[in-house]
Amino acid sequence: MKKIVILTGAGISAESGIKTFRDANGLWENHPIEDVATPEGFERNPDLVYDFYNARRQQLLEPEIKPNAAHQVLERLFEKFEVLLVTQNVDDLHDRTKCPNLIHMHGELLKARCSKTENIFIWKERLDKNSICPCCNSSGNLRPHIVWFGEMPLYMKHIFDSLQNCDLFISIGTSAQVYPAAMFFQEAKQYGAKTIELNLEKTPASSHFDITVQGKATEIVPKLVEEILNGKII
Repeated sequence: MKKIVILTGAGISAESGIKTFRDANGLWENHPIEDVATPEGFERNPDLVYDFYNARRQQLLEPEIKPNAAHQVLERLFEKFEVLLVTQNVDDLHDRTKCPNLIHMHGELLKARCSKTENIFIWKERLDKNSICPCCNSSGNLRPHIVWFGEMPLYMKHIFDSLQNCDLFISIGTSAQVYPAAMFFQEAKQYGAKTIELNLEKTPASSHFDITVQGKATEIVPKLVEEILNGKII
């Protein structure tokens, strides 16, 4: 059975109404990244960080936020191939589809983590310094289950093992500029995989992929899936 590794980024969720929160100036909702997406920022001002992720969590839980056609069509690949889906997104839109082999390398917005025990809990309500940790039965230990800048992304060994053994690597809706994800296509290509990039516009890495297609994810991802299922790619 052919093996496929898929990497998805913010571009696949944008058409579902998920805000990227990062503007052209590198600010996240008018906050420097250092303030809301680093361990040091959380230590300096935990209330600001809690509020930032509470807002994102609240948006994700709005009824109009749903998986789009690009999320949904990936289900079909799992029926015919051995697929690992790796997402940089902290939303749960992939989770709402039938994609059984899914890794959130940057954590999950709807989960909280105990900073003492590393236990992880589903968390859909407001999170703050007064929230009671289920394992410690005390407040002050819970943080968003998000990989911040300066922290190691999750499941890296499993991801690289899969990259080294896949036949096809697909990058969808990611800028290919944030490491280590930016080097995934190189790792896969080094071990003989065909590489495909799907994105709204060209990225600095586009010329290094075997195939690159620009357009809306809801339009170009279904077309690619059809080609793969019809044997035109692998």
